[in-house]
Amino acid sequence: MALSRHAVVTGAGRGIGAAIARALARQGHRVTLMGRTAPALESLQADLPGEGHGVALLDVTDASSVAQAFARAREALGPVSILVNNAGQAESAPFAKTDAALWQRMLAVNLTGTYLCTQAALPDLLGAGWGRIVNVASTAGLRGYAYVTAYTAAKHGVVGLTRALALELAKKGVTVNAVCPGYTETDLLRQSIEGIVAKTGRSEAQARAELAAGNPQGRLVQPEEVADAVAWLCREEAAAITGQAISVSGGEVM
Repeated sequence: MALSRHAVVTGAGRGIGAAIARALARQGHRVTLMGRTAPALESLQADLPGEGHGVALLDVTDASSVAQAFARAREALGPVSILVNNAGQAESAPFAKTDAALWQRMLAVNLTGTYLCTQAALPDLLGAGWGRIVNVASTAGLRGYAYVTAYTAAKHGVVGLTRALALELAKKGVTVNAVCPGYTETDLLRQSIEGIVAKTGRSEAQARAELAAGNPQGRLVQPEEVADAVAWLCREEAAAITGQAISVSGGEVM
């Protein structure tokens, strides 16, 4: 049976993050759910299989908040062995209307947040000589998408960080990988669909079909499919997999 380790999942309150937390709990790990909304995190905590799970509120863009959250998690459940950087946000705008504030928001949440949380967890992983870091990026980290230049740039940064850090840690028992979902059935996607409807006048069904058409399988990815890929990368047997950016997109990116 796999060892029970302490796993931290950021942005765990819903969607892909919640699915990842469930998958890791099913593997027998103790999971600290991190995010900004206590009710959602506490509800998920009560629903997770197994025992010994925790909740820590944080803002991934704030270094002090991150440090405090990881200190609480460590005090409650011990050193961190698995870190899943899932917290993220997507905003769309034509490049000409992408102001500095939007640009900084996308970098802060998607890229700097990944950096800060990794900095906070890494001493535990190095101290144990074993660890797993999985960054939830996006197919936007592997290709370009119009009207989301700031988000795309940030996710490319996450993939670059993944590859560089994987090389630094390759001989230290710590793997670093990225999982890159295509359009996935989440609240975030539903917000994107609402934006398309509002801006273009298309129906919700038309907007959904347009997004699904980019997937060669002709469908939206499910959160559980992303979670399964993350859980696999966190297994003992995945020790030889590092520095990879794995597309979970039905073949959209090959």
